[in-house]
Amino acid sequence: MNFPHIWRKLLSVCAWLAACMMACPSTALAQASAYPSKPIRFVVPYPAGGSTDVIARLLATHLSQAWGQPVVVENRVGAGGVIGSDFVAKSPPDGHTVLVGITAMIQTLALNPKLPYDPFKDFLPVSQLAYSQSLLLVPTSIAANNLAEFIALAKANPQAYSFASFGNGTSPHLHGELFNMRAGLKLTHVPYKGAAPAITDLISGQVTAAFIDMGSARPQLAGGKLRPLGITGSQRASFLPDVPTLVEAGFAGFEPNGWFGLFVPAGTSPDVVRKLSAETARIVRLPDVSERFSALGLSALGSSPEEFSNVLRTDAPKWAKIIKDANIKLD
Repeated sequence: MNFPHIWRKLLSVCAWLAACMMACPSTALAQASAYPSKPIRFVVPYPAGGSTDVIARLLATHLSQAWGQPVVVENRVGAGGVIGSDFVAKSPPDGHTVLVGITAMIQTLALNPKLPYDPFKDFLPVSQLAYSQSLLLVPTSIAANNLAEFIALAKANPQAYSFASFGNGTSPHLHGELFNMRAGLKLTHVPYKGAAPAITDLISGQVTAAFIDMGSARPQLAGGKLRPLGITGSQRASFLPDVPTLVEAGFAGFEPNGWFGLFVPAGTSPDVVRKLSAETARIVRLPDVSERFSALGLSALGSSPEEFSNVLRTDAPKWAKIIKDANIKLD
């Protein structure tokens, strides 16, 4: 047996492994320093004109100016956000294809067991851009000035009261079913194809309640056509200090806020993720950007990947429990 030859082979292999170990961090750093090396694509899995689209385009403009690379917003709609999300999940993990997602991303996990991707395994969270609270609203024609009065009316005549949503499985649907369970009500669920028709029928009294996101609700509140009875989240809204949170009114489970955030495909370099996260967080906190968010009824945030990951893993089981307890299923 040729021992010197074997030792030379072993030493050669060890040297190669050591070189690889030393090269990996430097390679990752090189990728981050070179990033972005080509145009970035923001994928919005919802139609143009909505809050998600507006946020994406606002962020894209500032990011392009900061990095000197085009940032293109692409609307890939369909299947409640699944088509666009799946496209990003299967894109090259280089940080140049970014998903602009919302809370539905983790809610859908419990609603659709046949998702073509796993929100936790196939994506990396980059940053939570903003969060949104929802208001429990009734038309001003309803003789209820507060939450207790509305619950009393609904219990006295359950067949006459209903709640609207933006469709089966949407946040307004989940909130409405949770409210039914917590308040001991039997409000009939009336799903609509989006916010506009739901709000129109709520104002006219065709439906008697709805959980409406802050951005959609504020114009109607200013017009005096709807009355807020409660708000989701853990704190009251600054512009509605007299409206209690559902939690402080004694109804548990309404703590999670809706959110908007950025994701990249799993396998993307951690240094690239951190660079994108830091820059988007800086942009979100700019006065003109945060003011634009506020006009949409959103609270600007801009979190780290770790902070956003914690929100996802904390909120996902809460939404899943609501879906299971209320036996909510997609059409």
